[in-house]
Amino acid sequence: MTMTNGLPQDGAASDAGPLGLPPLVRADGSPARALVVDDEQALAGAVGGSLRADGWQVRVEHRGRSALIAVREFQPDVVVLDIMMPDIDGLETLDRIRAIRPEIRVLFLTALDGHDDRIAGLRAGGDDYLTKPFAIAELQARVRVLARTAAAIARPSASVLRVGDIVLDKAETSAELAGRPIELTPTEFELLLLLANNAGRVLRRSQILEAVWGYDYGAESNLVEVYVSSLRRKLAPSTALSLETVRLVGYVLRVGDQAVDESAAGDVGGDGLGAGDPGAVGPGPGAVGTGTDGSGAEARATGASPAPEGGS
Repeated sequence: MTMTNGLPQDGAASDAGPLGLPPLVRADGSPARALVVDDEQALAGAVGGSLRADGWQVRVEHRGRSALIAVREFQPDVVVLDIMMPDIDGLETLDRIRAIRPEIRVLFLTALDGHDDRIAGLRAGGDDYLTKPFAIAELQARVRVLARTAAAIARPSASVLRVGDIVLDKAETSAELAGRPIELTPTEFELLLLLANNAGRVLRRSQILEAVWGYDYGAESNLVEVYVSSLRRKLAPSTALSLETVRLVGYVLRVGDQAVDESAAGDVGGDGLGAGDPGAVGPGPGAVGTGTDGSGAEARATGASPAPEGGS
């Protein structure tokens, strides 16, 4: 079966599941999960239906923002992502997906067939690229390859993540710093896990809000700054990590002398960080307890955003 103008040709129903291969399953025995994101509803439905016929559990979305919510809720193994969408395009959607699930595998699906467009998609972090019109069997085969790669990468990490001298247990939502437990609220844990998964990579404020809270509260909220400030105090004993502000860009968890990748942060626009943001934890004058919480007291969140949980 081929997709022409985004839609299957006649005879598509009889060709469902043409690969004739057993369904891919997760370690727990459940079907592999695919998220299909395309603003053309007929095309998205056809792609989703073909993947279901091949044994996948599928969720379909038609906007970049709803796709980000789906990544958090549905936890897909592979995302089939259109580049041209009306709210946020596929390149920006991918950038934000990587902040939530850096290990996820993404196949770009687009009508753009120029060489530069393919290169842009791959440079943005896409794992593969398929141009419309396409054969449905090729789509199924490519998605299967990406899923096998994703499974191979996910196994070694299990539920424990080690970065510098911190250990995060995702199953127990617990953390140790230099062998000693540290108390984190659930949101602090999610924020630290996000930063640790992206160690050395600058994350924009908007990326952090969407990854941890599921919504960008806008420039008027200081929610991220409050939680970063709290994490800095708790990470202060570390000799291997520093949680740093990259001015006018975002935040990065640096391990030792690790180089910082600012390229992933992109154009921050109105999400830039002001001069009042706290500095890095670690050696150097004024490093600890500076900025919004210089007194050592818990800063309070402002704007249309919830206050931090207690117990920090």
